[in-house]
Amino acid sequence: MENYKRPVNTLFMLMSLDGKINSGDSDELDVDRDWCKIDGVKEGLHQYYEIEKTTDWYSLNTGRVMEKIGVNDRKDKPEKIDCRFIIIDRKPHINENGIEYLCNWVNMLFLVTDNKNHPAYKLLEKFDNLRIIYYENIELSRMMEDLKNNYDIERITIQSGGTLNCEFLRKNLIDYVNIVIAPILVGSATTNTLIDGKSISKVEELNKLKALELIETHVLQNSYIQLKYKVLN
Repeated sequence: MENYKRPVNTLFMLMSLDGKINSGDSDELDVDRDWCKIDGVKEGLHQYYEIEKTTDWYSLNTGRVMEKIGVNDRKDKPEKIDCRFIIIDRKPHINENGIEYLCNWVNMLFLVTDNKNHPAYKLLEKFDNLRIIYYENIELSRMMEDLKNNYDIERITIQSGGTLNCEFLRKNLIDYVNIVIAPILVGSATTNTLIDGKSISKVEELNKLKALELIETHVLQNSYIQLKYKVLN
């Protein structure tokens, strides 16, 4: 185990060959819903979800993604899973029903927010598996240190969007990359990619680029590929 002051973090994502993690430039154009309709892609998509089951006990995502997958509107009681979710939600994107659904779904929910009026506060007494981590301003490095020091979290799988992935990358908070590449080309300069965020524009910023060391390669069925890298920070 690496001796870090924070958890060891692995970025785990499904992307197209050209690096896209969406099907288009809106939340309505979604990988899960859209790629499963495409012959030559849908047949192997299940492999990503099987690999996902083997990732870290702690999974980090965003309120926007939770809203996108529909937790705010779900009325069914989900089957409990052993995974623990860390959700960063500023706006908020998750409403009271969404928080309740997540608490019924996962082993533990850590809600990170800078919103004092987040609806999660109304449910603190109802759910003993809900923890709210509040910051006036969310600083990712401090958040990671707090997750390890206050909650003994050793390893996290990051599955957030391209903009937040870039913030983690620029702050040297990604240690490993575990990517499943689907046999599809999406295109478009405005479609989200694995790493988005602000572009590097000066020579002196080249130190922000991250070299990778290949650890494993797996050729999967139906022309899918899994690649595992260590980030050389």
